[in-house]
Amino acid sequence: MKLKFAAMAGVAISAMIAAPAFAQDAQGDEGGIAEIVVTAQKRAENVQDVPIAISAFTASALQERSVGDVSALSGITPNVTLDASTPFSGSSAVLGATIRGIGSSDFAFNIDPAVGVYLDGVYLGRSIGANQDLLDVERIEVLKGPQGTLFGRNTIGGAISIVTHTPGKDFDAKGDVTIGRYQRLQVRGLVDVPLADGLAASVAFGMHRRDGYQKREKYIDPGNAQGYVRQNDSYTLFPASGYETRNTQGGDDNWNLRTKLHWDNGGKTRLTLTGDYTNINQDSTANTVLAVTPIPGPFANTPDRTIPGTALNPGPASTHNGWLFAGLYNFCIGATADQIAARNATNLCGPRSTTSGYLTLPGLASRNVDGDPTNDLLPYDSRWVNANKDVSYADGNNFSKLKQYGLALNLEHDVSDTVTLKSISAYRKVDFKAGVDLDNSPLPILQTSFIVKQEQLSQEFQLLGKAMDGNLNYVLGVYAFQEKGDLRDFVTFSAGLLQVDGPGKVNTKAYAGFGQVDYKINDKFALTFGGRYTKENKSYVGAQSDINGFNYKLFNCMALGPNGLPSEGCRAGLGFPVAGEPFRYYPLAPKKQNFSNASFKAGAQYHPTEDVMVYGSFSQGYKTGGWTTRLSNPLPTAPTFGEEKANTIEVGVKSTLLDRRLQLNAAAFTTKYKGIQLNFQEGVSPTVKNAGEARIKGVEIEAVAAPTDGFTITSSIGYIDAYYTSVDGPAQVAPNPFQLGVNAGSALPKAPHWKVNVSPRYEVAVGSGKVVLLADWTHTSGMRNDTEGTVLLLRPTTDMVNASIQYKAPEDRWNLTVGGTNITNERYLVTGQAQIAGGQIYGTYNRPSEWYVRLGFDF
Repeated sequence: MKLKFAAMAGVAISAMIAAPAFAQDAQGDEGGIAEIVVTAQKRAENVQDVPIAISAFTASALQERSVGDVSALSGITPNVTLDASTPFSGSSAVLGATIRGIGSSDFAFNIDPAVGVYLDGVYLGRSIGANQDLLDVERIEVLKGPQGTLFGRNTIGGAISIVTHTPGKDFDAKGDVTIGRYQRLQVRGLVDVPLADGLAASVAFGMHRRDGYQKREKYIDPGNAQGYVRQNDSYTLFPASGYETRNTQGGDDNWNLRTKLHWDNGGKTRLTLTGDYTNINQDSTANTVLAVTPIPGPFANTPDRTIPGTALNPGPASTHNGWLFAGLYNFCIGATADQIAARNATNLCGPRSTTSGYLTLPGLASRNVDGDPTNDLLPYDSRWVNANKDVSYADGNNFSKLKQYGLALNLEHDVSDTVTLKSISAYRKVDFKAGVDLDNSPLPILQTSFIVKQEQLSQEFQLLGKAMDGNLNYVLGVYAFQEKGDLRDFVTFSAGLLQVDGPGKVNTKAYAGFGQVDYKINDKFALTFGGRYTKENKSYVGAQSDINGFNYKLFNCMALGPNGLPSEGCRAGLGFPVAGEPFRYYPLAPKKQNFSNASFKAGAQYHPTEDVMVYGSFSQGYKTGGWTTRLSNPLPTAPTFGEEKANTIEVGVKSTLLDRRLQLNAAAFTTKYKGIQLNFQEGVSPTVKNAGEARIKGVEIEAVAAPTDGFTITSSIGYIDAYYTSVDGPAQVAPNPFQLGVNAGSALPKAPHWKVNVSPRYEVAVGSGKVVLLADWTHTSGMRNDTEGTVLLLRPTTDMVNASIQYKAPEDRWNLTVGGTNITNERYLVTGQAQIAGGQIYGTYNRPSEWYVRLGFDF
């Protein structure tokens, strides 16, 4: 593998260096490939002059390639995996981002992203709402590899910078209307209005509605042996963030607005004031049950499955799975009173708590064998495995609601001809609610819902300057960030046998100082040095509880105190940590953690010709630590995890050749990744651990060729080899019938070996207008979708094809596009979870093939 990596890197770089000799005599016209200006180093530069692996996309390129949100960049960016949703979040507004094998697949408030998303220079602190709708985007920059020096914390994998439209000096109005499959209707508009000399405003707006691609159908029960239709308990009986259901899943219903006020009269001071608002009120993400796991181990009628003083023992048949709640549900409804008593399960199968109070709902015991066929309940078994991935029998919660807004002030002042002071002040707020039924049945077997309320303040000052006749460029800065908020998780397992209510409060303050110097030794050689120091104070107060008292029932400790709750003696004996709160799993301490980090960068650039740059760099990245908040057993101290760190060595080349007819860039890298924070499933609880260390090696090649006027080919190839070099003992998962396991040598999730994209575009004059033909093909090799490598969740090798034909009227006053996405109807799992102890393995499939027609205008 080392030889393969070295060979690929050598071939790529050798080809780049050799290419200029071939290109010197080539003649081209004044057309060619357009220059893209980026701000990856906090100043405006041609992307070809920046010694960082960057994939940059303009607004027109994004629209032509049907990229409507951040996640859609995944198909056209090498070594990048961007998913619209994460396991059990229920929302496509949540971004699961992985760059070069480093990412995060959880949306919890207490877990920070590994890929930073920036909106006009403002860091978005949560993955909720990070899958931004690209309403009035001017360009997007995807920076690969650790960006710890200039971008800071939580950019250990890379950064995605979204730059939106700046108001122009002249009046302009443009927009488009799109219709498509699933009753799609999308309207977008942008208006620039000059207000006074040097003062202009813009208003951008958009709305998007589309029915879900997964239909909900009512399950028709064939009835029990006596012909009676079996019952189920309503999901509304159990605590949740809300109660709302719909006829489809995977739909869209959102609108957003952005306004800008820009001042620039040609003087020393420039100012931009921005406000944005997003409102989402739509379906939850689609969900498909791939397998049910009510394995009968702990519930079989064998005498060796009982521990004195407890209700049940998982026994050797279930040592991997732990408690199987769906199996317990089946046992309770199908066992006689004597069989239940023989397993000491009378309390477990007895009365349950509801939203009305503690133990107010009748129990499940013997419902299907009590001689009364009119009160039988449906079992949870293989009938609930989806026969059709686009049809669900679920009837529980089905909603995703997000209100998100922000205010930002960007101020620039030229201190002198060579020094500029810049300030970015911002406030943002997120208000999120979601609920999703994950069991594909009318039974409340696995119901999750969430509330997250977050707000953040950030302030950044930058001093940008030049010295030594322009041979020295520097950036110095300070940064402050504060976020706080509330979260609350609700999870109902197996008709309320376990009912998790998980409130929590988060408060984070982070401060940093940073700087970078780029020194041009001569016309051919330049050096870069940078560093950043970050200090962070975090606090978390959790109060996760099981309001049904499962542990008390399990250990037959049901003695009640004077308030009608389990006694203090029971609470203390079973290890519940807080006196007076008998159902609370989560302890009071530690509720504070402090982190600090110093990140360093060094690099060198060599220009063999004016149009070719060869570079090498060493860079570091850092992701903060936190707490695991989702518990299903009491603990004496709050479970914490530490920070991640990454060190990357990268060599690359950027070239513009053949009179700008060919742009060819390549990078090869190797990363040492330490303290990896990964999500493991422990029983019913997703648990974050520092899993160990990994080595990541890869190559990226991106090319744009314009061999003739009107014809371009954009292509990229990414190869990555991301694997664990060591896994800490508690984090190891042995291979088993369900999963590939996690050990040294195992692959990291969301890191396919290969990604290849080819996109030809042909523009030809037709009368006084133009026709544009465009196609997009992306080949992605298989990958793990979760840490443990659950076999049913593995994403296979895929080949995605999009295409469109567009007519442009004279002077581009209007245009009409007809296109299709996922034309071959390639289906794969985007995300999922092995909730084996809960009773199922489930996941979310990507969208099927869709057609669209878009009419655009520009006045």
